[in-house]
Amino acid sequence: MRVSIIGAGVMGCTTALSAARRGFDVVLLERAVPGAEASSAAAGILGAQVELDGRDEDVALFTRARAAWDPWAQSLREESGIDVGHRRSGVLRVAHTEAAREAAAREVAWNRSRGLEAAFLEPNEARAIEPELAGGILGAAHFPNDGQVDPAALLRSLMAILARTARVQIRSGTTVQRLLVRQGRCTGVGLDTGDLEADAVVLAAGSWSSLIPGVPADIPAVRPVRGQIVLLEERPPRVSSIVFGPGAYIVPRGDGRVLCGSTTEHAGFRKEVTAGGVHAILGGALASVPSLAGAQLAGSWSNFRPHAEGDRALVGRSPLPGLLLATGHYRNGILLSKATADAVVDALAA
Repeated sequence: MRVSIIGAGVMGCTTALSAARRGFDVVLLERAVPGAEASSAAAGILGAQVELDGRDEDVALFTRARAAWDPWAQSLREESGIDVGHRRSGVLRVAHTEAAREAAAREVAWNRSRGLEAAFLEPNEARAIEPELAGGILGAAHFPNDGQVDPAALLRSLMAILARTARVQIRSGTTVQRLLVRQGRCTGVGLDTGDLEADAVVLAAGSWSSLIPGVPADIPAVRPVRGQIVLLEERPPRVSSIVFGPGAYIVPRGDGRVLCGSTTEHAGFRKEVTAGGVHAILGGALASVPSLAGAQLAGSWSNFRPHAEGDRALVGRSPLPGLLLATGHYRNGILLSKATADAVVDALAA
């Protein structure tokens, strides 16, 4: 069975690898450089609990996706020789006000009532875990099993394995002009170099998914939400836990690199880093971890989170036979990449 996958970010690459291992012949199509868009620009937070936001319907999926990262990261490292930076660094959501303290306590209670490990920490308890926290915090919600991966290393690992996988052909610099539809079924894609026939097509184009001609109108639209990130370097490394505070999160890589993010901007496809965005991110980060004021400002970038109408990721079969979906994951694309790939390949095999 021949499968064409549109988009070679983490979602497309992971799906290509899973499909090839299930016996499918895959053509992976990327209009630019594989992984150059949202995947490599992400912070890589595996926030199965900190990102739940009270959604009961996502508890099983998010926690299952997080658990899958332990064997998946090990497998990628063994096959590619590249460490993808997976570790359970834990997440602290710090409270700076009485209202935030009460909200954090409720969040912990909600998680615990669903059998998930979480704790509300008094200020001294939170600083015992992360000594760099600001002196004025009023407490924190702690999710010890949430963690992170390094998306850039993850892409390098996936591409190294895919390049050696006989069933996968990678075609970068290839623009998909349209979906091919015959007799009510998707039968491939039209490229700038001609038509490419396929038994099935997987749409994994992130924020660009809805721009491809032929995508049915009854599929929820996917739109870009810009997020800016600031990279700091502290020497020696001092911060060890992921910290969520008002207006910013902090993701220490463990080697001195510290990612601070992120804005949430409906700015279309304008990929700028703005003075206001950097100011807001750094202000929020320093309010939670003041010692970062002495860190080196090492870089900044922005990219687009793919947000689907209805606030639900689009995964599996679509209304158009022959077209499968792996897009619209918004803030949780890295967390859900392996779970999504497995679900899509299960649908291909059914």
